[in-house]
Amino acid sequence: MVNSLSIRAGVHKKGAVSVLDLLNSVRERADFRKVGAITMFVGVMRGETMGGETVKRLELEAYKEKADEVLRKICRELKTRKGIVDVQIHHFTGRFEVGEELVYVLVAGGHRTNVFPVLKEAVERYKKEAPIFKKEHVSDEKGRTKSHWVSERETT
Repeated sequence: MVNSLSIRAGVHKKGAVSVLDLLNSVRERADFRKVGAITMFVGVMRGETMGGETVKRLELEAYKEKADEVLRKICRELKTRKGIVDVQIHHFTGRFEVGEELVYVLVAGGHRTNVFPVLKEAVERYKKEAPIFKKEHVSDEKGRTKSHWVSERETT
């Protein structure tokens, strides 16, 4: 188990942080009494491309220093929104199979009306701004596996 107070938003090796770690990090905040809603986005590896091809696995890489900087900047900016107590974005790198977790985005705030718009913005922004790279390994109709790098803009 990770010391949840030491978790910083950013890029992590696959499995380094859990959903429970993130929830505990919010609960341990000195200002937790202000929280009335916690919402999360958990991105998982999908087994099919937008075009219907079968995805066998993904490899995720990042320009870690820059990605950490971008993710933390997004979190800092969104924490200034009215009613928001905490924003965390944790993206994983490594090799992933279908159904495995790729990213966690957590937003804690006073009310549900505060957290949902910020969660959506956090997800859209990390996808556009963070230098995180995805290589898909897909099977063609004959069962042959091919791989290629994918832009987030191609998959949304």
